[in-house]
Amino acid sequence: MDWRQNIREVEPYVPGEQPNQADMVKLNTNENPYPPSPKVAEALAGLDPDTLRLYPDPLVTDLIDALADFYHVKPSQVFAGVGSDDVLAMSFLTFFNNPDKKPVLFPEISYSFYDVWADCFHIPYQRVKLKDDFSIDPDSFLQPNGGIIFPNPNAPTGLALPVDTIEGIVKANPDSVVIVDEAYVDFGTESALRLLPKYENLLIVQTFSKSRSLAGMRLGYAIGNEALIQCLKNVRNSFNSYTMNRPAILAGTAAVKDRAYFDRTRNMIMETREQAKEELTKLGFTFPDSKTNFIFASHRSVPAKKIFNELRERHIYVRYFDKSGIDNYLRITIGTPVQMEKLYRALREILAE
Repeated sequence: MDWRQNIREVEPYVPGEQPNQADMVKLNTNENPYPPSPKVAEALAGLDPDTLRLYPDPLVTDLIDALADFYHVKPSQVFAGVGSDDVLAMSFLTFFNNPDKKPVLFPEISYSFYDVWADCFHIPYQRVKLKDDFSIDPDSFLQPNGGIIFPNPNAPTGLALPVDTIEGIVKANPDSVVIVDEAYVDFGTESALRLLPKYENLLIVQTFSKSRSLAGMRLGYAIGNEALIQCLKNVRNSFNSYTMNRPAILAGTAAVKDRAYFDRTRNMIMETREQAKEELTKLGFTFPDSKTNFIFASHRSVPAKKIFNELRERHIYVRYFDKSGIDNYLRITIGTPVQMEKLYRALREILAE
């Protein structure tokens, strides 16, 4: 037998381009344009290098306790992982093990890692259609399923569902775990966390990569009832009990404790986003009403791919998805006001041509 027959083959997730140019304006991967809390640098400066020869705390106690205090939940309701991607992958493996092989449901236009994980773990899935305005149709989740996952706000569209609508989805699916991926929730959307006391089948996943400026540290977490969290821990510990390193735990704990900095920088991003909506509208772009740190924009006359390439030549990077239904849209991360002015100036040049 050929050894290739024993290999698991999947179509991998393709992350955003990571250029490294001194003069670039990088608006393509939804990173935070501001540095992390100064308390993160202080915490890392105090790290004793000798401790790096020791394994980190497998329970991630300091970070878990900080998150539990921030969100007013029990530490036993919090799970931490190496970025929200790690948390979500563990969640797929843990909660979407449906013996009847019913499909996991997620939006047809959404985070493109969902179908990668499903394929990798041999989980059947179904992409459910969005409404014509790109919003999630809650009725599409009212069908037999082996689990449900969707981002709120959704990516790459930037649109958000009200928590009452999310509650309707969770309530209508008591036999399924419903995962709400809240990677962008801190930029103007209400979290579904207030539903947790009412629904045992709800899991909330968030990340440090966006609103806490720690994409480079790879920190994510889930919050749910104690039984769900214990199941996640059991699966994680079947792979690796020491997933989080000491510097990451220190950095994450410091970031969570600095609430004032967290609020200040995310409010700055939201203010810049609203200004960007006005500027892009003047330039002839249309877009859904984003509640994230990006805008999903289409120009009324110039193809998105042309704008993408022209910006790239100017070392300004935005995200272009060459996929049916969204291939005339650009996902533009919100940068600093200075970065955004450079973008507007370049767009004026391109559109004038």
